[in-house]
Amino acid sequence: MERVLDVYKRPFDPLYPVVCMDESPKQLISETKVPIPVSPGHVAKHDYEYRRCGVCNIFLASEPLAGKRIVKVTQRKTKVDWASFINEIASQYEGAKKITLVMDNLNTHEAGSFYEVFPPDTAKALWERFEFVHTPKHGSWLNMAEIELSVLTRQCLNRRIADIETVEKEVAAWQKFRNNKIATVNWQFTTEDARVKLRRLYPTLES
Repeated sequence: MERVLDVYKRPFDPLYPVVCMDESPKQLISETKVPIPVSPGHVAKHDYEYRRCGVCNIFLASEPLAGKRIVKVTQRKTKVDWASFINEIASQYEGAKKITLVMDNLNTHEAGSFYEVFPPDTAKALWERFEFVHTPKHGSWLNMAEIELSVLTRQCLNRRIADIETVEKEVAAWQKFRNNKIATVNWQFTTEDARVKLRRLYPTLES
């Protein structure tokens, strides 16, 4: 936890960007009956019944200090999908010397994933472009990408969507809107705060 919090204290540096990455499933749901649209004095109405149409996955990477985010919708969240997304992140920071990437410890988030997609020399070069910083177990709230995913859900995806193509269009429009706003994250929680508010998590030293 303290390592993540120390990373968040770093000043903005385009040569050493700090990027947060997370992923989230989105259930695809279609209506079984035609909804009644909103009208004067009446809210929109949807039947409680619905049809499940599968699940897609949303990868999101955000650079909190720059107000920049990259979002990709995939059918799955395999090692291959993750490695391909990390390569997209790298391509967005071609001028960076080292990219610090904050993420959780999901089993797909490992060096071997790159070797399943790219030739060995390319996989090694891609891995070395990053400094990987993992959030602790049960500490995913430390990942600022979760904040962006929450905003994405509230502003864009908090309704029934039946197909992945619509999700892709909605997400692309949201990404463009948020990036144009240069919406940043003002992170306030520090190591000093953690040692006070979360002191129960620290070991007790016997004198």
